[in-house]
Amino acid sequence: MARKKKQKQAIDPNDPSTMSRRQQIVATYSMTKQTDPKIGLWLLGSFLLAGLVGFALFWLLPGDGTISTVFAVVGGILLGILGALLVFGRRAQAAAYARMEGQTGAGASALTMLRRGWKTDPMVAFNRQQDVVHRVVGPPGIVLVGEGNPTRLRGMLNEERRKHERVAAGTPVHEMQCGNAEGQVPLPQLVKKVRKLGRKVKPAEITDVLHRLKALDARRSAVPMPKGPVPQNMKGMRGNMRGR
Repeated sequence: MARKKKQKQAIDPNDPSTMSRRQQIVATYSMTKQTDPKIGLWLLGSFLLAGLVGFALFWLLPGDGTISTVFAVVGGILLGILGALLVFGRRAQAAAYARMEGQTGAGASALTMLRRGWKTDPMVAFNRQQDVVHRVVGPPGIVLVGEGNPTRLRGMLNEERRKHERVAAGTPVHEMQCGNAEGQVPLPQLVKKVRKLGRKVKPAEITDVLHRLKALDARRSAVPMPKGPVPQNMKGMRGNMRGR
């Protein structure tokens, strides 16, 4: 009994990974409503609009009588729910990015949206001014993502590029900066920009690259967490943001 109590106490009720699907949706809706107060009206409107379209489509199918009406109603409800979920996913994602905007480590949290086959290492390098560099390893190779002052980041990214090229020779190394300054990638577009880099490394080669990078990371000094709020991991909300 004591062991079970300890296990229950160890579970964080706010951790998305411990929530049921319904709890995740409720939590995502609550967070979205804080940034997007009209989310309820958007969901209602999308449900009604998609429902009417679905009803009309099923009503036009061959058949008549009660069965045709039932199919039209059921089809309208199903299409309405699908439309509401799609709108909910889009607006929840936009609200999540809005909440993270300007926070330290926002880019790393956004990069967790990358699916299987990607490895994200947040804050592999940073300075006293809290400019940070994150690393993503995936099909394009190694992607270094900087957050902070563009001028300072330029030097940090160049230094990290040289380090990574020495350890993982032959592997493409890409650089980009996340932010709203000129030449930087806005946070909502970061994941899309990384995915557009293409496929230049095979899965087997990615495993080899990760092993090589362990040697590089082992030589780094312990990196303290920079001051300032760090947004929560978005991993538990991936399904909801995709509208599933």
